[in-house]
Amino acid sequence: MNNEFLEALYALEKEKGIPVDILMETIEAALLSAYKRNFGSVQNARVQINRETGDYQVFTQHTVVEKDVDPRLEISLSDATKLDPRYQLGEVVEYEVTPRDFGRIAAQTAKQVVMQRIREAERNLVYEEYANRERDIVTGVVQRAEQKNVYVELGKAEAILTPSEQAHGEVYRHGDRIKAYILEVKKTTKGPQVFVSRTHPG
Repeated sequence: MNNEFLEALYALEKEKGIPVDILMETIEAALLSAYKRNFGSVQNARVQINRETGDYQVFTQHTVVEKDVDPRLEISLSDATKLDPRYQLGEVVEYEVTPRDFGRIAAQTAKQVVMQRIREAERNLVYEEYANRERDIVTGVVQRAEQKNVYVELGKAEAILTPSEQAHGEVYRHGDRIKAYILEVKKTTKGPQVFVSRTHPG
């Protein structure tokens, strides 16, 4: 990750409205998971991305204890004070442990996180657009019928025309342009779900 990566994040903030800080925090959490999965799941660790350069570092964290040391999680007070005499019991000592071969994993992980966030942002934008149009009349194109539901393409979203909202005697064929009333817009994990009606008095 480098300046180009940072520039891409700032461009995303402008285009998609995803704050860079939120992207960074999400990428740091994903990199930490990737580090633990590939290099040591027991260690307490954290990942820090430099907000100015895009460079990242992995640190392991060790709690200062009197004795009975678990070296993966703890450091004795005597060893800690050799590093810095100001350390006290209960404090945390950090070591940088960024693996030399972590770059490819980090880049791949960051890309996946960013793509996921873009999809989420786009779904939210579509949801907000259609949620604001509830009780409006829209025009769409019939795509298909499945289990008596008719699916209508509205542009950025696909609407569902359930049997109870279909006009009596109407037949809906692929490619038909129809007008429908937006009854409700729901958020789902796959994106916004728009329900429309051909019978509503609105």
